[in-house]
Amino acid sequence: MTVPKLDDHTRRIIKQLPKVDLHLHLDGCILPETLLELARAERHPLPAYTPETLRPYMEVDGQCDDLKQYLERFDLVLPLLQTGEALERTAYECVQQAAADHVMYVEVRFAPHLHTGRGLTPSQAIGHVIAGLQRGERDFGVRAQTIAICMRHHSEALNLEVIEAAAPYLGRGLCAVDLAGDEAGFPPQLFRRVFARAAELGLPATIHAGEAGGPDHIREAVDGLGAVRIGHGVRLREDPTLLAELRSRQLPLEMCPVSNIQTRAVAEWSDYPIRDYLEQGLFVTVNTDNPTVSGTTMTREYSELAARFGFRPDEIAALILSSIEAAWLAPADIAALRQRLLRSCAEHGIRLHGHGVE
Repeated sequence: MTVPKLDDHTRRIIKQLPKVDLHLHLDGCILPETLLELARAERHPLPAYTPETLRPYMEVDGQCDDLKQYLERFDLVLPLLQTGEALERTAYECVQQAAADHVMYVEVRFAPHLHTGRGLTPSQAIGHVIAGLQRGERDFGVRAQTIAICMRHHSEALNLEVIEAAAPYLGRGLCAVDLAGDEAGFPPQLFRRVFARAAELGLPATIHAGEAGGPDHIREAVDGLGAVRIGHGVRLREDPTLLAELRSRQLPLEMCPVSNIQTRAVAEWSDYPIRDYLEQGLFVTVNTDNPTVSGTTMTREYSELAARFGFRPDEIAALILSSIEAAWLAPADIAALRQRLLRSCAEHGIRLHGHGVE
């Protein structure tokens, strides 16, 4: 997909505004150069051996048939993310990429049990990812936390292990837990016991829902699993009653426009519901999902919205402010991010209204 053309002024503002990414998968942002180096070190075969020729195997070109086909891109990457060193390096480089795109805060999610093939425990995997993120924080000035994912195709026992492993890290580099994977094949009601345990341990939950499944999955994620944020949620519009409930509760949606088009969660850009959601008063955030797989950045996500839907710089700044407010951070940290955004807005002559800002 080619990004529609924008005028230079708007493109420059979008690039320079300090941004936030709340929905970013670790294994979806590994660089081709890094994958090549890891493969060489382990003498692991790859389908190509230069960054340029390897990228097509890692990145989606256009649309997939469905989410399941999109997720197949991760099969190439996961065998090389089975050591503490590889996880730490990928997490560190994730923060480095965020800094290059003027992103000031990221929540990087990953599934610990997908990285235990060579002896790491879920707890050790979490510890290595946090170490990489924190080293990136120190070197690049980007705040970063992780979210531990339970996978839909894993057993209840394995997912409970993830919850138990995540709990000691809460507030120490980990901010929440998640449920991801083949939504159509594994509905959320199968995971009530897992997320009941998360609630007992005080772990906030964001759940992938309403991407490859209908609004009933969103309702179950919220009412049955205790989700306080929803990953994607593009099919919420199919249930006006539920939409009104989430609007009343101001429960944040983690929308990922580029990947939502690629996975056919929405058939085409003209039908993407973000403008409609905002006009109806929903709490919307914009995110990358998988920068390498989707060939995207936060700058690209907002550029798509500006070019395709006419989002003005002040509307983009308001979306960034929503992401700040939805972040799992202490109030003082949220206030600091808010002030950083407002300073940038002032420098670019952008006036924000609402969100307590006048």
